Amino acid sequence: MIDETAREIREMQTHSSSVVAIKASRALAELLDREFATVDEYLRSLEHNGTALRRANPSHASLQNAVWEIVGDVVAAEPETIAAAKGLTDERIEAVVSRIKAGTRRAARNGADRLADGATLLTHDYSSTVLSALERAAADGKRIEVLVTEARPRYIGRKTARALADVDGVEPTLITDAAAGHHLEGCDRVVVGMTCIVGRTLYNRVGTFPIAAAADRLGVPVTVLGAESKLVADGFVFENEFRAGSEVIAEPAEGFAVSNPAYDATPVALLEEVITDDGVRTFD
Repeated sequence: MIDETAREIREMQTHSSSVVAIKASRALAELLDREFATVDEYLRSLEHNGTALRRANPSHASLQNAVWEIVGDVVAAEPETIAAAKGLTDERIEAVVSRIKAGTRRAARNGADRLADGATLLTHDYSSTVLSALERAAADGKRIEVLVTEARPRYIGRKTARALADVDGVEPTLITDAAAGHHLEGCDRVVVGMTCIVGRTLYNRVGTFPIAAAADRLGVPVTVLGAESKLVADGFVFENEFRAGSEVIAEPAEGFAVSNPAYDATPVALLEEVITDDGVRTFD
């Protein structure tokens, strides 16, 4: 399960950073069913597998923090028996997963409260928090039109559009990334999720920066939704991921190079607000 989860994370089969953190945390539970000769052997295996999961995507702050917390707490406790080590691991996994889920729920609730009835929104990529906020807003009786970018080159936005198509009260329209500027003048707000915010920079799916820059130029406010745990003041260095060129062009690239970054960097000055489980943040 650990190897399979690490592969899924590397291949971006799971698209929401919160869901990625939960999957990685739960994958460590595989060790609870393995046999170990000593406590030290168990702890070494826990550290080794935690490192493998973190290396699967160094850019996800929520993944890094979740796995670090589980492994760090168990090792720091210096358990005297294998049973105690496994029991503490299980306890820390459940605590971390519960905290992530609760933070996502509260952030979605706070976001739903800020969405206006009859609004036209534009969203980019796939965010479980954004989806949950829209579902909650619709459940509150609000009707919302949502323009969804394809989020090229992996077309993750199509997953968002399909999910929203099943929500009564939400009317999704799928557009190409390049058409965002064309549609923005008719939008009331841009709403996106986040991989993380480090200092004064939002890191999110590539394509977020040009949308935010265009929205700023046109006077369309940009709202970011996500758990407070994704805001990092220091101690974390974001590492972008450059994915295979075959995602951009199927046939061989002959005579030219292909660059395929997974994320881009958006200055927080382009954002009107960041809504988390702790409330609303603004940046001067």
